[in-house]
Amino acid sequence: MEVEIRTDCEADEFWSYVGKKSNQRWTWYVIERKTGIILAYHNGKRTDKSCALLMDKLSVFPIRYYYTDNWQSYSKYIPSNKHIIGKDNTWKIERKNLNFRTHIKRLNRKTICFSKCEQIHDKVIGLYINRYYFMEGCYSKTANQRI
Repeated sequence: MEVEIRTDCEADEFWSYVGKKSNQRWTWYVIERKTGIILAYHNGKRTDKSCALLMDKLSVFPIRYYYTDNWQSYSKYIPSNKHIIGKDNTWKIERKNLNFRTHIKRLNRKTICFSKCEQIHDKVIGLYINRYYFMEGCYSKTANQRI
């Protein structure tokens, strides 16, 4: 007997800026609903192309439902029978957005600390995600050392 495992996920995007506030940089990402693990992310503009790049990264996962806000790009790339729209279903990823802004000073909206280069900006966010969301299982929580 073959068992098919399917997961539910939440998708969202948050903005920051590079150099000046008119040069917005968006981080798109998707988390698994039950565990909060980040499945994929993409840094770029708030365009359909960026959404498509994120969705391509998710093609390896057996996703049952996508929970998103009402941003129109999601509706273009997620089949309507798998897409559930509403802020009441995205509270976990919205909380993670707050964690990002709290932990990475350059993501605060009112700050004197900001990125001057898109590559560095994207690398800082990528390093944060890799360290705190991908490698978290590699560390013992009690001894704070690598297992």
